[in-house]
Amino acid sequence: MKDLTEFIKSSFHYPNNKDFKIREVFIPSLKRTAQLFFLETIVDSQELETAIIRPLTLDYSESRTLQSLITAKSIEIASDRKDALTKMVKGSVGLIVERDKNIYLLNVTKFPKRSIGKAESEIVLKGPKEAFTESASDNMGLIRKRILNENLVFENVTVGNISNNDAVIVYLSNVANANLIDSVKKRIKEIQSDGVINLEILEQYIEDNPKSLVATMAYTERPDRVASHIDQGYVAILMENSSSALLLPTTFWSFFHSVEDHYLRMPYGNYIRILRVIALLIAMLTSASYVAITNFHSEMIPPDLLLAIAGAREKVPFPIAVEVLIMEVAFELIREAGLRIPSAIGPTIGIVGALILGQAAVEANIVSPIIIIVVAISGLSSFLISDISFNFAVRIGRFGFILGAATFGFLGIMGVLVMGLSYLTTIKSFGVPFFAPMTPQYRSSGDTIFRRIVQNELFRPAFLKTKRPRRKG
Repeated sequence: MKDLTEFIKSSFHYPNNKDFKIREVFIPSLKRTAQLFFLETIVDSQELETAIIRPLTLDYSESRTLQSLITAKSIEIASDRKDALTKMVKGSVGLIVERDKNIYLLNVTKFPKRSIGKAESEIVLKGPKEAFTESASDNMGLIRKRILNENLVFENVTVGNISNNDAVIVYLSNVANANLIDSVKKRIKEIQSDGVINLEILEQYIEDNPKSLVATMAYTERPDRVASHIDQGYVAILMENSSSALLLPTTFWSFFHSVEDHYLRMPYGNYIRILRVIALLIAMLTSASYVAITNFHSEMIPPDLLLAIAGAREKVPFPIAVEVLIMEVAFELIREAGLRIPSAIGPTIGIVGALILGQAAVEANIVSPIIIIVVAISGLSSFLISDISFNFAVRIGRFGFILGAATFGFLGIMGVLVMGLSYLTTIKSFGVPFFAPMTPQYRSSGDTIFRRIVQNELFRPAFLKTKRPRRKG
């Protein structure tokens, strides 16, 4: 017992480590002394008292065993000393009893956490409002609440050599592709890093193309979206300290989908999807098209409008491409500033940036008024793309189209578009082509660009190679 005590003390740097505590108790029913070791900042002190200390010290029945005395959520024997340390840093209380070589691990974990709130980046008007929190156990509960099935599996895989965090792989065992699950577990286990502290870091380790402009995993904060994907045969990953989940594999069409599409009637849902596609095209091509038309294809503009544009630009000293780039960069700066500064003055920055600076730039003849309109429409359209990774890809890709338009007009835009599409066709997400099920063509539920009525969605996506291809019948 003394050897074990000294080992645990030295491992936790006792007494320098101020949140590591030792409590010595006498167990009357066993007539032995015992020591409890725990990190008080991640242990439920009330449950420690009521489920462990009181039963151990106040029960005088001689026929009781240690396991029958303790009423904690779970009690297990550590397989070795390293295992004991790992469990204790995750919130378990270590118990050593006199003349007993085992280390008992008692689960009374309680990490600090916030309550369940509303989704902030994936807002819906019709449907549930709950969002994930930074607690993996709460997030698992939110998914379990929606899939009441014994085949729903939450499988832990430890990641990080020092941080020892658990990534939780979520899937339906009777639906999901076993090879896909094994591939996910293999990639997580192969991570050789001391600290992978949350899901956002983990994503960068296991994605297919870390340098790609386009993400190959969907990122969501909504438990209902995760539950919907798991039901179709996808795999989700949760992690402690992350208020979101990763969905994989991901295709291009997933970035246009929202859970609200299915909460609305079929025509309404498809209408919103059409708006998203139009918004994508506007966000990427409006500024570039303006540069191309005014520089290379002015014959496409009605004479009156051409004269108005020329008149507005009469005193502007910069070429049109430079003018557009100035406003695009200014818009990006205003957007990032609005996100990063405290929320109390965020709207003020928006008003100052969009109205005052815009008007001042026009009056100073730095840009023409029509550029303000073009960039504003382009920027506002990008907000319809809710996925943060795809949103960044669109915002950055827009500059490539502007440069192409400034060089060769519409020919340059088409060149950038062809190169972009050619690149995207080479991307795979956990073995699934990025444009599946359209190209290569797979059987699907019909929920690709447009959705059907729910009664006609009979199949799961064939590219997932699920164990149960049909959802109905």
